Amino acid sequence: MKYSQISGVALALVLIAVSFIPWVHIASIDATITGMHTTGTNFGKPAFMNIFFSVIAIALFLVPKLWAKRVNLFICALNMAWAIRNFFVVTTCFGGECPEKKAGIYLLLVLAGGMLAMCTLPKLQTK
Repeated sequence: MKYSQISGVALALVLIAVSFIPWVHIASIDATITGMHTTGTNFGKPAFMNIFFSVIAIALFLVPKLWAKRVNLFICALNMAWAIRNFFVVTTCFGGECPEKKAGIYLLLVLAGGMLAMCTLPKLQTK
């Protein structure tokens, strides 16, 4: 695809922004959890690895070398796996109470999947 690399960079930047919007709301402790703000829980900063992988993926999307495209496939796969892990960890029911899922957690999955799709469609110059 002609614009797959630019699309991948855009998806990665939006994924970084999604790390700061609400993912879930836990009614019992009246807390809204984002990827970087998890006060009242033991989640830590679940989006930190997604941001780390996205920054690396942005750099690799911009490098026009075959090795960079291959490494980017691995990095985007790790990013997708971490997004799935975050979905299951953050939205898991504890003690019979299930958190209310917000749009951010779904966007995280969609954007990580989009990044993975864009890295499978590299724009390479053939000789």
